[in-house]
Amino acid sequence: MLFVLLFCLFWVKIPSIEVCYQNQSFLLKSNDFQLGWIHSVEKEPWFETYELKGGELYLKSTKFKTFGAGVPTENRIIKSNDGFIHMVVDRKMSEVTVTVSENVKTTLYTHEKIIPLYQLMDDYETITIRIVKISLWRWIWGESID
Repeated sequence: MLFVLLFCLFWVKIPSIEVCYQNQSFLLKSNDFQLGWIHSVEKEPWFETYELKGGELYLKSTKFKTFGAGVPTENRIIKSNDGFIHMVVDRKMSEVTVTVSENVKTTLYTHEKIIPLYQLMDDYETITIRIVKISLWRWIWGESID
């Protein structure tokens, strides 16, 4: 019985969301998160929602205040009354690379925590968010931020 428990803790791998920056990383325990920032041209908030589904990372939706530079137009719009335009995206992503800036207040949101990425690093540093397979042991006791 102990062997089975140890086997599961150390050799069973589960997909997890890892955030990497400046030779450091942390895990998100939740299966979804939002990235938010202030659009550099429109000066309005922009949010993208990502989800770990079937061992893959998906950009599920995006919401923003106004159409402007670089705004996609091919996705389905969802009606809302919160002042945002909501779009369904549902695009599989191999990873997400984001340049972080204090000017746009790049922030990561989980159900448990708000993580101001722009306070973790210097302006114009990049983060990479990806799916990694880790041991159950690391998932339970590893470094996470949410």
